[in-house]
Amino acid sequence: MYYETTICRPVEVEGIGLHHGAPVRLRLLPAPPATGVVFIRTDLDNTHIPASWEYVERVSYATSLMHPKGIFISTTEHLLSVLYSMRIDNVYVELDNLELPILDGSGLPFVELLRRAGRQESRRLRRYMRIIKPIRVESNGKTVTILPSDRFQLRCHNYFNHPLVGEQNLEMDLTPAHYAREIAPARTFGFEYELDQMRDMGLIRGASLENAICFTRGGVANPGGLRFPDECCRHKALDLMGDLALIGRPLLGCVVAEKAGHAMHVALVNKLMSDPSFYEMVTFDRSSTQKSRHAAPALVS
Repeated sequence: MYYETTICRPVEVEGIGLHHGAPVRLRLLPAPPATGVVFIRTDLDNTHIPASWEYVERVSYATSLMHPKGIFISTTEHLLSVLYSMRIDNVYVELDNLELPILDGSGLPFVELLRRAGRQESRRLRRYMRIIKPIRVESNGKTVTILPSDRFQLRCHNYFNHPLVGEQNLEMDLTPAHYAREIAPARTFGFEYELDQMRDMGLIRGASLENAICFTRGGVANPGGLRFPDECCRHKALDLMGDLALIGRPLLGCVVAEKAGHAMHVALVNKLMSDPSFYEMVTFDRSSTQKSRHAAPALVS
């Protein structure tokens, strides 16, 4: 994709927040080139909060942003994952409460929302962040790495001690079509033994079997079962894409995640954005990419 994109028309959806359980109305609106993704709290003086690593406030069980004035937005990762992976560069996201709607617990409702909104290209070239040397963070046997590549690729590995989960692996090129089909439908999940502890922490007040997978001791409580045998790994990949969106630029690199979560994803983004030696900014040259499926981008000065 050569040029920055936005949506064609406003679209909206209503729901409740996963953790706070409060009703919320979310509206997506077209934005001009070079805007990025910007959240707007319509209930608090239309305060603008860019979807940027510089505004990250909390990464426990969800990725949340905060304006310097103390205005908070929670559970941003699912929408950001969809916008980033479906290659929507510029959009305003209006919401009238502090947490984005969880909807069915996956990214699929947001993909469908974007299909209703349509895609519109600008005349501004997309500037990609191409990784030119490996970058890695690790802690307690968990790692996340980005390796140099001229494509956006993903390798994800997770392990959970449950008979329906165990070791799971996922590897793919991150195209919009692959994402919409293979990752977006994967729902957030939890384990029955964790529920009381999470509620005691003030979390999952809006959770139900309609918006999350609940694993019991030996099975799954949801009447319809799982959408994929490896749905947990796919949802972890969805979360990872949402946190990488905080870079604010489309990425060219191979992302390798080993049992990682929000905190580690954001630590990687912080490390990357703090050291420009890890990347270069490039655009795609139309004439060269028409000749070769995987042609290298042309360097932008």
